[in-house]
Amino acid sequence: MKVFTSREELQQAAGTLLGSSEWLTIEQDRVNQFANATGDHQWIHVDEERAATGPFGGTIAHGYLTASLLPVLTGQIYQVQAKMAVNYGLNRLRCPAPVRGGKAVRATATLLEVTDVADAVQLRVSTVIELAGAAKPAAVAESVGRYYW
Repeated sequence: MKVFTSREELQQAAGTLLGSSEWLTIEQDRVNQFANATGDHQWIHVDEERAATGPFGGTIAHGYLTASLLPVLTGQIYQVQAKMAVNYGLNRLRCPAPVRGGKAVRATATLLEVTDVADAVQLRVSTVIELAGAAKPAAVAESVGRYYW
């Protein structure tokens, strides 16, 4: 894991590959909990019997569930030791491949840009969430975060 303790360290790392997380298996229970939290109970996510005969051959994780794993996955790759961190949002999010229940994902992050913004430093990070055994990634995101010292 890369640990950044200053703006200068972040600026020096701009444009570099930060690394990859461990693999995380997406169990059906996590998918069901996400469905309950968001109210999205579409059968392709939660009805294992019906989904088995559906277009994906089984249940799949919500695309937003996959995206919501960014903090836990990137938290294994890098850490910024600042007083406070704020999720500023996503510039881009795509989910090219569905994540079947029981499959594993991992993230690989690249620090694209570091910008000073008032009393904060803003990071633009590209993260590819790989899907074990798949040619296409489960998700590709460009996130923006601000760190305050």
